[in-house]
Parts: sequence; structure tokens; C-alpha cells
Amino acid sequence: MVIDYDLRIIQEARNLVRKAKQAQEVIAGYSKEQIDKILLSITEAVETNLNWISRMAVDETKYGIFEHKVIKNKFASRAVYEYIKDMQTIGVIKEDSENKVIEVAVPMGVVLGIIPSTNPTSTLVHNALCAIKARNAIVFSPHPGAVRCSNATAQVIHEAAIKAGAPEGIIGCLSKVSMDAVQELMHHDDIDIIVATGGSAMVKAAYSAGKPALGVGPGNVPAFIERTANVKQAVHDIVTSKSFDNGVICASEQAILVDEPIKDEVITELKRQGCYFLNKEEIEKVSKAIMTPKGGMNPAFVGKTPGFIAQKLGLNIPEGTKLLIAPLEGHGIEYPLSFEKLTTVLAFYVVKDWHEGCLLSIELLKLGGIGHSFSIHCQDEQIIREFIQKPVFRILVNTPSSLGGVGYSTGLAPSMTLGCGTWGGSSLSDNLTPLDLINVKKLAYGIKKVDLERETASETCYQSNEFTSDQIAMVVRQVLENLKQSKHA
Repeated sequence: MVIDYDLRIIQEARNLVRKAKQAQEVIAGYSKEQIDKILLSITEAVETNLNWISRMAVDETKYGIFEHKVIKNKFASRAVYEYIKDMQTIGVIKEDSENKVIEVAVPMGVVLGIIPSTNPTSTLVHNALCAIKARNAIVFSPHPGAVRCSNATAQVIHEAAIKAGAPEGIIGCLSKVSMDAVQELMHHDDIDIIVATGGSAMVKAAYSAGKPALGVGPGNVPAFIERTANVKQAVHDIVTSKSFDNGVICASEQAILVDEPIKDEVITELKRQGCYFLNKEEIEKVSKAIMTPKGGMNPAFVGKTPGFIAQKLGLNIPEGTKLLIAPLEGHGIEYPLSFEKLTTVLAFYVVKDWHEGCLLSIELLKLGGIGHSFSIHCQDEQIIREFIQKPVFRILVNTPSSLGGVGYSTGLAPSMTLGCGTWGGSSLSDNLTPLDLINVKKLAYGIKKVDLERETASETCYQSNEFTSDQIAMVVRQVLENLKQSKHA
């Protein structure tokens, strides 16, 4: 018997949505206590299986570092749970007694989560917690290169949710992926909102599906080391950040911009902390290998160590090198390494002052990072504040950018889905939380008496500028009456 796998996958997609719809109708009636019990069960299940799902993610995708996947999965579960557990996402969430408006949270329905290969398990866990906290169901479409680890993680957290009292089908995940199945999910009548974390093409497809969608975009994050910076700490933060999971987090630094007076000090410190500076010939070789002609990334080099890159390209670098640094004289298509590189390679520029650093950072962001993040290392608060004006929604100060952007080392909401706002083509400018997955009803009481005849008469008198004594008396009575009513309100 011949099996049509495309039809089978499409049918699986339909079945997942149907079950999710039924489950969501049940969980919509759950109390905060019931929901929080489910969230805690999911969190504990992820922690119990941290090593297993992290190893699966590395083995299947060949991206990143096992130990760092463990950190990300724990962050996406425990840190997110602690952050969202006290959020008001059920019932009355706000009451304005002065204006007599009451806000009530209601779930959106069934969420479609599109998951990337770079963070295939941590993003899934985070998005599931956010969806369920808002009393939604969620169905996941994993990346074709990360189906096994995403599906296994979804099964772990689904079983944990059921164990804690969630309805069957509250979390679903495709076991195989095809474009037809993804299209089926995105256009299914029972999918209420799409959360797309992944490449630009997939995010654009989500926005064009005719559904409400929350998408993210590329980062291409510039990191400016200003002359007042603590150079040793700044370099440590950048090396820590860019080498974390081999650079696959979209908030990781993509270029270092160094203030000219401290150039030599920064170069010396980068070398001391394990970075290798490429020469012109090596830059050309690395550029052609890891980047495509249009500024895209060669998947074969995503999330790889400097040692892997050097071995593939025949480079002679010191053992234990943490990052490859590419000094560039310009940016754009002629300089491929000026684009986003989700691996252990950084562009390197020298600027005359913070004004020039500001202008260059904007040009780099225009290559594919508008709206995402910018990193600055500086001790001058006035200069730091100048960068608030830049076209990004995360200005990360004196911290590793990749870890600061997701909220690990900053006070930002812990999240694996980072919006870029309208500047970056996204309807979300913040880090995704459950508050982005609720609808808000408003109960509004009348606070002002309406008398259209008097309002019309008053307006007519005002516009004609012809006031009789009777009209003036009527206006005065109306004003006094309104004052009296407002006092009693």
C-alpha cells in the first residue's frame, strides 16, 4: 500500500488543531490556581529532562553547545515560570474606579507556534508556558531540521500538563513537517493567532496568512565600546555573549565598534581573552564560506565553534580560540560579514567617537537588524542616554547582549521570542509574555449625562456668536447641572 505522506501530515495538522480547539474551550474556564499548577508541572518536567532534551537539540541540529542548551532550557522553564506565575491573566486584571472602567482578560484561543532550529526546545517551552498562562491551547510547527527534539519536548510538557489537570490536546506538535502542512495550520479556521519565531521568510508568510500574528526578525546587533568603558569587562561580556551556544541567539553581537582612543587596548584584551583576528585573506575565505551572496547565512556554519570553521576552511588558529574577529573597512554586500552571523564570527570596526559609532551602528542595523537590539559598553550616562534615540527596542548597557536581550542578565521579561516592532516589520516590540496572548474586555459605566438637545443648542449659540439672554441662561443652568452631577458621581 502506497501512503501519501503529504496528505498524512496535513491530516495530522488538522487533527492537532481540532484537539487543541476542544482543549482550549475547557481550559478557558480554569482558575488561576488550576493554571499555575499546570505551569509548575511543565516547569518541573523540563527540569527533570533538561539533559535529555538539550542533548537531542544539539545532536539533531548540530548547532550550539550542549551545556548552554541546558542553561537555555532551564531559563525558558524556571525563570519564565517565576516571572509569569503572579501575572493577572484571568478575570478582572484592572479596575479604574475614577473612570469606572473594568478590564477583564479573556484567552485568544488556539495559538500556532512556529519554532526555529536555532532554539528548538527552549523557544517551544517558553511559548507553551505563555500560551497556557493566558488559557490558550498551542500547536507547534517545528523547523524541518529540528523535528525530533521539538516533538519530544512537546510530548514531555504535554504529559506534564495532563498530569496536572490540563485537557488532552492542550499542547500539540507536528511529528513531520511539510510546507503544505504549515500552510494548513496557518490558514486553519480554528487557529486564532500565530507566533512566528524563525527566519524572515517564515515570519512574512505568517503575517500574510490573514491571521493576527506576532513575529520576530533578525538582530545584526552592533556592540559599541565607548572610550569610558571598562575595557576588560566589556570584552569579557562580548566574548561570553557571542560564544554562548556558539552565537545562535538573535540578540547576540554581530559587530564590535571600538572608540579610536581605546582601540589598541581593546584589541589586546580581545586577544588575551581568546579571540583570533583574521587577516584579509582569511576574511575573504570565511566570508565566502559562511555567508551567501545576498547576505544570508550558510546553515552548515550556523552555531559552530571557531575550531570547526577553521578546520573546514584550512585556517591555522590557536587551540581553544573562542571567537574569530574580522576587521572590516566597510559594510553592505561587498562586506558579507557585516550582516547577521549566527555563529562565532564578529565584524570589527574602529570609529572616531560616539557620534561616528552611532551613525555606523544605524547603517549596520539597516542591513537586517532594525528594531531588534543594540549593545553599548560605557560609563558616561549622558552618552548612554543618547543611544535611546536609535532605531531599536532594546538598548543593552554593560551586559552580554545575547543574555541581556532575552532577560537573563537584565530586568527585561525572560523570553525566547523577541519582537522588533513596526520598524523591523513586527507587531510586537517587546519580549513576548502571556500578556501578549490575551484579549482584554472593557466594562465601561456612564460617567457623564448626555443631553443632545442642550449640547446642540449650546454649540449653535457658540458657532453663530448670537446669544440671547434666554440662551445664555440655559447654558449657565447646564454648566451648573453638569458640575452638580460630577460631584455626586
